[in-house]
Amino acid sequence: MNRTNASTDATHPGRVVRGEAFPGALLILCAVVAMAIANSPWAAGWQHWWHTEFAIHLGDQAITKSVAHWINDGLMVLFFFFVGLEVKHEVLDGELQSMKQAALPVAAAVGGMIVPAGVYAAVVAWHGDPEAMAGWAIPMATDIAFALGVLALLGRRMPSSLRVFLASLAIADDVGAVLVIAIFYTEQIAWSFLGIGALLLALSALLNRFGVRATWPYVVIGLLLWATLLRSGVHATIAGVALAMTIPARRKLNERDFTQRGRELLDEFERVGEPDPLTNPEQLALVRELQVHATAVQAPLQRMTEGLKPLVAHLIVPVFALANAGVDVRHGIAEVASHPAARGVFVGLLLGKPLGILLAIWIAHRWLKAPLPRGSTWAHLRGVACLAGIGFTMSLFLDSLAFPASPEAFGAAKVAILGASLLVSLVGYFLLRRLPMPAIDTAH
Repeated sequence: MNRTNASTDATHPGRVVRGEAFPGALLILCAVVAMAIANSPWAAGWQHWWHTEFAIHLGDQAITKSVAHWINDGLMVLFFFFVGLEVKHEVLDGELQSMKQAALPVAAAVGGMIVPAGVYAAVVAWHGDPEAMAGWAIPMATDIAFALGVLALLGRRMPSSLRVFLASLAIADDVGAVLVIAIFYTEQIAWSFLGIGALLLALSALLNRFGVRATWPYVVIGLLLWATLLRSGVHATIAGVALAMTIPARRKLNERDFTQRGRELLDEFERVGEPDPLTNPEQLALVRELQVHATAVQAPLQRMTEGLKPLVAHLIVPVFALANAGVDVRHGIAEVASHPAARGVFVGLLLGKPLGILLAIWIAHRWLKAPLPRGSTWAHLRGVACLAGIGFTMSLFLDSLAFPASPEAFGAAKVAILGASLLVSLVGYFLLRRLPMPAIDTAH
């Protein structure tokens, strides 16, 4: 391919949309749109739309929530399900499958949760606002799509091992965030519904155990589990992660059998061919059998992850940003920024998160002998630690849980999340951008 064609291919719309940087750019665009409308003459109608109530009726039971709540408690379940699938993959076959591999990203995630939470608590305590203390978990989060999107903008300047490290850190961070939501942001529990949910999870695990590889039974159980947890008091998004842990991660057909049978089917397809532009019935039957085998050689976890990835990146997370990122600052951003919750979140994400990650990496490397990502230096890790301070999606989600009855604190924390995430992404980008190109990336 010549240089002109390569350049054209690189900027092809389809390739751009599928690129790692696109979800982050789309996320920023949706946040900007939400902020612009929230501070425009259409703000009242915008807010009215998100607070319009819709109900789902199941017999005598009805679940009534606003559009924003359906997004946060419904669509985001798919986001957390996707996170759970990624966690299971990393634990079974990825960077978290052994203690040696997991030591550094897990340590970094733990440090990146404890220190910013502590910084937030200290800032809020200094201001003497006990009500704002409910937001202590907001600066603990890392937005994996946004962080990896910024890293992708640097292209081959970065060792590929650095991307793997950041992804593993963010996934371990997501596990911590889910535990925080389950333990600290759960309402009064309805044990009967929680018990039904446990039985549904056990049923899903049994299907896995008995070799059920079709995805639809797990989808049905997932919907029932979501509705049950929604009534139990446990946040419904936990249903996504819990169900993901029961999805089969092993394929039904091994590689050797698939290759052998595939060749036989293709040979037979060619043999029964006719000089007709249409595929004949015998060929169609062979194609269907090949499709069955192509499905069997992929684990359900793999099929679900690949199917959900574009949906999550290009629809669910952007829609969440549209519904949650807007905040009215027409009365003065200085007044909003002076709120203790805003200051705690801002300092926690901008300083607490990177410092906590770097401190944990130093301890794990020095005392646990955990190796640094291949081809990376401490300068690389400083930049990545800053990128991990991009809270955004998960921080906005935690903000909605922390301050459901305090619009002032909710809005103030939201402004701080957006400001700190933008600033720390720029700092991380320029710290990494100034580093020299690696001579050879053996992991690429």
